[in-house]
Amino acid sequence: MIYLLDSNIFIQAKNLHYGMDFCPAFWDWLIEKNKAGIVFSIDKVADEISAGNDELTKWAEDNDNLFRKTDMQVVAKFGAISDWAMNQNYEQGAINIFLQTADFYLVAHTMAGDYVLVTHELPSNSLKKIKIPNVCIGLGLSFTTPYDMLRREKARFVL
Repeated sequence: MIYLLDSNIFIQAKNLHYGMDFCPAFWDWLIEKNKAGIVFSIDKVADEISAGNDELTKWAEDNDNLFRKTDMQVVAKFGAISDWAMNQNYEQGAINIFLQTADFYLVAHTMAGDYVLVTHELPSNSLKKIKIPNVCIGLGLSFTTPYDMLRREKARFVL
């Protein structure tokens, strides 16, 4: 499996469970698995991370090969994803926001590259916000949580 990480994976890891100051093994694991061709993210996620202007921003800049660029294969998937979103019962505002966020690009990259999208988001019945898992389910794409990814890949952060 090849994984594509949502921005919330990086941000929540830094702020909660895998702080860069006390769990460097998580961050080293991401770099190692990226070099092995197993873990990636995308340019739009890097843009969201850079808005934080903190230690995570610096880490992302130092590891920019982790973030895949949006190419024509990805752009070719935009129509199918936007069609799906517009043919659901979401509020127009939710659709407009989704089409302008990194989530939209993550789904397009997932579709173009046959990745497993990794996110903390959970499916929701709300019509006010389009959630990544709902889109993945609707389009038949694979998604998982970071904890399932770490277990599948047998990550070990041992002292």
